[in-house]
Amino acid sequence: MTENTIALAADSALLVIDVQKGFDDASFWGPRDNPAAEGNIAALMDAWQRTGRPVVLVRHASRPGSVLAPDHPGHAFKDFVEERRGQEALLVTKTVNSAFYGTPDLGDWLTASGIRQLVVAGIQTNMCVETTARMAGNLGYEVLLPLDATHTFDLAGPGGLSLTARELAAATAVNLQGGGFARVVSTAQLLDACASRAAA
Repeated sequence: MTENTIALAADSALLVIDVQKGFDDASFWGPRDNPAAEGNIAALMDAWQRTGRPVVLVRHASRPGSVLAPDHPGHAFKDFVEERRGQEALLVTKTVNSAFYGTPDLGDWLTASGIRQLVVAGIQTNMCVETTARMAGNLGYEVLLPLDATHTFDLAGPGGLSLTARELAAATAVNLQGGGFARVVSTAQLLDACASRAAA
């Protein structure tokens, strides 16, 4: 097996995190990176559904006043996700960064299903995606993170420090793989792994 080869489990679960319409509000979030994210997420969902692998949808429910609040139109999934609804194995609603702290309980479902490999995609790269991947790694799951199937936004920090979305995504990649939480891969690698399995 080469460094670029991915051994994709037959029951590998795709976690699609917070792909909601509220993230399209540039006036709220500011500049973003990776305009290809949505297309790559859609391609992964199609491949997972085509090969009979489980898809888990995760949706964030923010406090009132947020563009992700349950009473706001932005709470809804983006159209391309909604078009693929109905075949997901699980829908998790959360109010914090980690999908493992949601309802129903993701960890309980994964344990009951015997699933040990997770592919984590969605929004935002350095927030809910990274937090979920870190926690999954800590819990002993094999985690694959297709960085090009995520996106985030520029962010200001303390003391006038700010990072662009691209810089934050790069930091997430280094944090997750360098820290041993996950293996950072590409959408193309995962699609190739799906196709290879189907051909076999």
